[in-house]
Amino acid sequence: MDFKRLLEIVRDEPVFETGLLLAGPVNPADIRRQLSRWTKSGRILQLRRGLYALAPPYQKVAPEPFLVANQLVRASYVSCQSALSYYHLIPEYVPVVTSVTTLRPGRWDTPLGRFFYQHIKTDWLRGYRLLPLGGNQQAFVATPEKALLDLVYLWPGGDSPAYLGELRLQSLDTLNLEELRRLADLAESPKLRRAAAIIADLARSEAEEYTVL
Repeated sequence: MDFKRLLEIVRDEPVFETGLLLAGPVNPADIRRQLSRWTKSGRILQLRRGLYALAPPYQKVAPEPFLVANQLVRASYVSCQSALSYYHLIPEYVPVVTSVTTLRPGRWDTPLGRFFYQHIKTDWLRGYRLLPLGGNQQAFVATPEKALLDLVYLWPGGDSPAYLGELRLQSLDTLNLEELRRLADLAESPKLRRAAAIIADLARSEAEEYTVL
């Protein structure tokens, strides 16, 4: 396979796996050698074993970080500070994409950025949805309510008023407080129930401030 043929196959793909190139009468060993050469020459970017992206200027669409996060670890969704920043619930820009997974925790440092994965129990793998990201890309991302509770769940002392205050939560009127309480109740976790109550109080305080203004 030459590079022109590769572009014909993957030009519209933000990222691609080796398996996409193995259809038909091809030699898998030759394909892998070519991928290695193109990576060394800077034509493609290796994100992990078997997962690649075209390098500029060959890429037609720039891969969205949330999509890359989903592809690096399939059994995962974007959550915690990354999702909260996406929903404008915290003021900070978050350069590292954090996801949760039922698999082992880990970190991937790639040419497209750094990606963290936190472990959660299988019965807590809920509260996420497939979101369009533009450019025909999409990714699994926690709902705003689940992103908050994931952060509380994973962070020691995450249910303390001091910690929740340090997050500088904003736009709390966009939260579904009933859904927040429902998720906390489903987890049967006193920690998450306490956090949900504190967040509801913060939302009421924010609403009162806007009323005064």
